[in-house]
Amino acid sequence: MAASVAAAARRLRRAIRRSLAWRGPSHRLLSSEPPAAKASAVRAAFLNFFRDRHGHRLVPSASVRPRGDPSLLFVNAGMNQFKPIFLGTVDPRSEMAGFRRVANSQKCVRAGGRHNDLEDVGRDLSHHTFFEMLGNWAFGGEYFKEEACSMAWELLTQVYGIPTERLWVSYFDGDPKAGLEPDLETRDIWLSLGVPATRVLSFGPQENFWEMGNTGPCGPCTEIHYDLAGGVGAPQLVELWNLVFMQHNREADGSLQPLPQWHVDTGMGLERLVAVLQGKHSTYDTDLFSPLLHAIQQGCRAPPYLGRVGVADEGRTDTAYRVVADHIRTLSVCISDGVFPGMSGPPLVLRRILRRAVRFSMEILKAPPGFLGSLVPVVVETLGDAYPELQRNSAQISNLVLEDEAAFLASLERGRRIIDRTLRTLGPSDMFPAEVAWSLSLSGDLGLPLDMVELMLEEKGVQLDSTGLERLAQEAAQHQARQAEPVQKQGLWLDVHALGELQRQGVPPTDSSPKYNYSLRPNGSYEFGTCEAQVLQLYTEDGTAVASVGKGQRCGLLLDKTNFYAEQGGQASDRGYLVRVGQEDVLFPVARAQVCGGFILHESVAPECLQIGDQVQLHVDKAWRLACMAKHTATHLLNWALRQTLGPGTEQQGSHLNPEQLRLDVTTQTALTPEQLRAVENTVQEAVQQDKPVYMEEVPLALTAQVPGLRCLDEVYPDPVRVVSVGVPVAHALDPASQAALQTSVELCCGTHLLRTGAVGDLVIIGDRQLSKGTTRLLAITGEQAQQARELGQNLAQEVKAATERLSQGSRDVAEALRLSKDIGRLIEAVETSVMPQWQRRELLATLKMLQRRANTAIRKLQMGQAAKKTQELLERHSKGPLIVDTVSAESLSVLVKVVRQLCEQAPSTSVLLLSPQSMGKVLCACQVAQGAMPTFTAEAWALAVCSHMGGKAWGSRVVAQGTGSTTDLEAALSTARAYALSQL
Repeated sequence: MAASVAAAARRLRRAIRRSLAWRGPSHRLLSSEPPAAKASAVRAAFLNFFRDRHGHRLVPSASVRPRGDPSLLFVNAGMNQFKPIFLGTVDPRSEMAGFRRVANSQKCVRAGGRHNDLEDVGRDLSHHTFFEMLGNWAFGGEYFKEEACSMAWELLTQVYGIPTERLWVSYFDGDPKAGLEPDLETRDIWLSLGVPATRVLSFGPQENFWEMGNTGPCGPCTEIHYDLAGGVGAPQLVELWNLVFMQHNREADGSLQPLPQWHVDTGMGLERLVAVLQGKHSTYDTDLFSPLLHAIQQGCRAPPYLGRVGVADEGRTDTAYRVVADHIRTLSVCISDGVFPGMSGPPLVLRRILRRAVRFSMEILKAPPGFLGSLVPVVVETLGDAYPELQRNSAQISNLVLEDEAAFLASLERGRRIIDRTLRTLGPSDMFPAEVAWSLSLSGDLGLPLDMVELMLEEKGVQLDSTGLERLAQEAAQHQARQAEPVQKQGLWLDVHALGELQRQGVPPTDSSPKYNYSLRPNGSYEFGTCEAQVLQLYTEDGTAVASVGKGQRCGLLLDKTNFYAEQGGQASDRGYLVRVGQEDVLFPVARAQVCGGFILHESVAPECLQIGDQVQLHVDKAWRLACMAKHTATHLLNWALRQTLGPGTEQQGSHLNPEQLRLDVTTQTALTPEQLRAVENTVQEAVQQDKPVYMEEVPLALTAQVPGLRCLDEVYPDPVRVVSVGVPVAHALDPASQAALQTSVELCCGTHLLRTGAVGDLVIIGDRQLSKGTTRLLAITGEQAQQARELGQNLAQEVKAATERLSQGSRDVAEALRLSKDIGRLIEAVETSVMPQWQRRELLATLKMLQRRANTAIRKLQMGQAAKKTQELLERHSKGPLIVDTVSAESLSVLVKVVRQLCEQAPSTSVLLLSPQSMGKVLCACQVAQGAMPTFTAEAWALAVCSHMGGKAWGSRVVAQGTGSTTDLEAALSTARAYALSQL
């Protein structure tokens, strides 16, 4: 095997040009030089090297969608999928538990969250939102620093053929504040491998100490850098490879403790490595990107890509090339892994990436419609062999990109016209109005991110009213926070006088039937119809009826009809925008709609004048509406599943839903058990997986009066009334002889619903509590959120199992038992606060509380045994007398007090004071005074005298006291204790 690997290495080296000096602005290889190795060969060489020469197991890349890790929007490092190993929570029955040395190429996305490169992409030659991280790992001490450094050096210099004189290394210089010594071991390893001391650099924790997060495994790292200058002038170093040696754990209190098992975690960006091996000035000049750049030029008929940045990039053409090339890779990879553009979390970030790419391609590169989707096959061609899911899902990726691109092109063009039109009304020094910028982003149809609006204005040299924008953002955030509970009637509202005036004028109630005008396309997406209406009345913020409103005025609009769902029946109001017919580039954002005595009032801030009689066209926020529809249908399924599980006596008491979650209040005889909660979820899941049709129909109220099983609330219903039936046509469901309403969900409901149950995706009950005796409130989530909650629950279950096994193995000493108790306490907090299945939360909490009791019992037993042992040692050391003053090792004040108590029990006439030195000069103190020595001699005064001498404090009673202090001279403290006691006896 060694011979074959050596031969492969020689072939690869022949394919890589040996001289890596840059060749000037063009950065092209000379004709006499051998062709550079392709990126696919570089990736394969890495994996083959670790598999064939060093016995590593090759594992596939994880999905870029984090599983069970709410701290991440996307997988952003190769180590993410191995967190269970680092944290010690890996399921011992799993395949991962057997990993010892592994290697892979991991798909990574850095956009949004803590690591966010999105806004830098395009502006320089190195940033990417998607990249590949080559890595090798050694778990549980399989190998450590010497082997890791040797392997890295061997690969870079012998296989890839990088000249050793171009490589520099850095190591950890220590951190005195944290008590960490310099990593001289790593320094010496590099020196032994032949790296000159002048190219071995040391840095502090900011550069060479890697941490997973605020808590968790961490350790010193060593980095390998490449010198772009090649010995000409001052070195120009870029990081190639980071080797992390996980040997510490950052505790919740910020302290560092050694890990029970050490690990090696390395990461090297493929794009940068390929740039070095291909002698390119930029990662965008490598064959990872050149096919895309060529396709962009061909598809847009744009000038060729020249790699310019900054002011040299006239027209920002090259910036657009880089943005489009990077973003289409990110989009393709994310969609292939099941992350689709959406309205919150990772989907929202992906939506921003797609729309940013569309804007750059259209406005700068003049791309034709549908262009972005045409690049997907190029991405599949370059990355599909390494990541087969791209090949499997290529059609879906193209369709999604094309669909969202088409929708956004229209929105982007409208947004540009609105900006241009607004700018024509501004003076030279005027700021761009915050209300207009906000209106561009408020609607999900336009969906222009605010940072994109700011960038568009920045390009035109116009400053945005950021103060006004911040105010609007705060108002929106407050409104979103209120969505968790039913919105109270406040602000714009029609009082009894306004309603009476409308009735006197003979104004008919608002026709809201267009809100049900939507359909399901063959591809599974929904199409929502628009609605044209007439302005019947306008109201100011204080409720005064007016004939017109002016620019910037908050107002209420009363229309003859609307397709907006006004908040009622527990469903949150729609939001969106309206435009005047014939003037589609002026958007009137609609923040919400409310029902006032049959009239629907639309709340808006007018961007310009609007008056009674104007004809308008309404557009609902499709993503918002669809999320509400999914939650509402899920609420019906949940209500039905509760009856199926708990019996027909279970009645709905109320509900509320918004795009984020749903809440259902039901009558129950007792609190639901974990088994019942799980059974309810399973029943809902079955209906969702069957993708049943949802039938909706208006019928005379009288037809619903005698239907067995029909769900309705104790409230006044309209006549005719709308019936929603899952899986069974309404006519059949309402037939008393069919008994269908006993077998499925049939309810009276005016809300908007899905047309098939499959779009619910999943449902997880994440909370339940008793509002009052006999009434339970359930909180639930659906879709992607629900799947993430399940994954997190499984991860926490694995951690609980690991804690159970640790407890079963027993603790060697008090310190180990205390650590386990603290870990269980932290785990209890995590389970209590995480978004996860409620049935699982309650099961895990029951287990954890039992474990905590067992752990505390074990601690007490160990402490008592430790105290008894130390008591005997002290009694043997001291003859019987009125006083014992000594030092003893103790894990805690609790143990020290126990030793003092046991001594006094066995020598009742003796007064005892013990000191226990701890780390960092800290000293614990405990004492007890014999009954016969009081009242002139008290324990509290004794402890105070000694602890004050040590600069500390004391507390207690006349009989028993304790305290703490700090000193390096224990003998002086003991002398103080003896002298004080003798003066009182």
